[in-house]
Amino acid sequence: MTRPARDLGELTIRYLGEGRLRGARLEGRPIATTGLAGRRVIAAVTHDSRTVEPGGVFVAISGTRDDGHDHVPEAVARGAAAIVVERALPDLPVAQLVVDDARAALASAAAWWEGDPSHELVVVGITGTDGKTTTAYLAVAALEAAGRRTGMVGTISTRIGGTTEAHEEHATTPEAPTLQATLRAMVEAGDEVAVIETTSHGLALERVGSVAYDIAIFTNLSHEHLELHGSWEAYRDAKLSLFDRLRDAVAKPGRPRRPTAIVNLDDPTAGAFIGVARDAGAVVVTYGTEPAADLRATRVAEDAAGLHLTVQAGEGSGPGDDVDLRLAGRFNVHNALAVMALGQALDLDPAAVRRGLASLEGVPGRMERVDAGQPFGVIVDFAHSPASLRTVLDLLAPGAAARGGEVIAVFGSAGERDTAKRPQMGRIAGERSRLVVVTDEDPRGEDRLAILDQIARGAEAAGRRRGHDLLLIADRRAAIEAAFEAARPGDVVLLAGKGHERAIAGPDGDQPWDERSVALAVLADMGYEA
Repeated sequence: MTRPARDLGELTIRYLGEGRLRGARLEGRPIATTGLAGRRVIAAVTHDSRTVEPGGVFVAISGTRDDGHDHVPEAVARGAAAIVVERALPDLPVAQLVVDDARAALASAAAWWEGDPSHELVVVGITGTDGKTTTAYLAVAALEAAGRRTGMVGTISTRIGGTTEAHEEHATTPEAPTLQATLRAMVEAGDEVAVIETTSHGLALERVGSVAYDIAIFTNLSHEHLELHGSWEAYRDAKLSLFDRLRDAVAKPGRPRRPTAIVNLDDPTAGAFIGVARDAGAVVVTYGTEPAADLRATRVAEDAAGLHLTVQAGEGSGPGDDVDLRLAGRFNVHNALAVMALGQALDLDPAAVRRGLASLEGVPGRMERVDAGQPFGVIVDFAHSPASLRTVLDLLAPGAAARGGEVIAVFGSAGERDTAKRPQMGRIAGERSRLVVVTDEDPRGEDRLAILDQIARGAEAAGRRRGHDLLLIADRRAAIEAAFEAARPGDVVLLAGKGHERAIAGPDGDQPWDERSVALAVLADMGYEA
């Protein structure tokens, strides 16, 4: 891409003249005019002082551990042409743009720098506690089958121009400069649609600020991420803000006539999402098993090949369409319904959408089977919230029982994250598992044994006893070994919480980790070879 020259005057107009950010004001030295046609040409926009280029704009973000204002001298020393701050700093030799919300300012500046790429893509945002990743994968499969070139930004991978690359970061929604650069790359690669897994972090921290969403999909809502939001209500409100952003939709090729909200009517919080969407002027399409849903599953069957469902659209719409999925778990019915509603919103060929849904063989780290010929089942899944752990355990238990076995749960809980969910997850596993093995997930800088103890208290409340049917083993490989050694023929061992991730975050940084590979290695040590 040949980037047009951008100057500080344009950015100032965006902030001040267009009223993008309340309270923005210019302080310090006047903006110098040099470069093309007497303009101060900008080199880049960044929030990382280590990456400032001469002539760049540095946005000082106040984080939980670090304050970007402390790094302004480094940014200036590296040649920053202007600084965006939340509080004016004395004696700076460059212009300062003072704003109320530096994160929103970063998003706006990043979008400006990349030429507002979301104005050239149909943007689909998917939010909810669980199901975002599988819904995103299903959406890409359906859109591509219907002839719409589609990019994706998600938990597992990033897809640009038909090429998918693993996403190594723990954060699903990247910071605004990376996200906007990714959207620009999609435009340049010929993508027409961008599917973005839009997390509560991405919304609350304005990583998705200045993204022009056309369609918002809500999957479900349960307990998660209270370490950031502070309360369940604040977490819910962060999710709701995606639907409020639909009011900022812009005219673009291929978009629906009006912004569209796609809402899971089976979720208890559906009404709140519907209300916000309607206030934003969006069309609302509901899905689920409720009779009132616009798109509803009237029949669901499951076998070794996957899921088979019948879907009706609207009241009295005839026998409905048969849809086949090559995915395990009845919770994927809702994910598929959301994508079928997306197809309706974009007026896609329904038969092509069904073909796309049927083509997806699986999602890495989501109900992923590990089979080396052992007499017990092994499932790798990303379940890391109370609701998702409950759902997966309830799904696995009947199959294990049918083979004369029970479930063994191996899981942990992330350090420096939501602490209230830890005993909840312990209790859920204790109520549903023959053996609970509590281990590291991502302890980060927190006391790993304290995390395990908090989880274990929930399992003890469900009647589990430490050293008997409740094991606390911090080392994750050793925990997997203990679970496999305890497994009987017919049992199913669930390895939950890491899924697709390729590292365990510890006090000394990320340590390489691949759950599936470790499981296979442990099975090989036991004499089982894939």
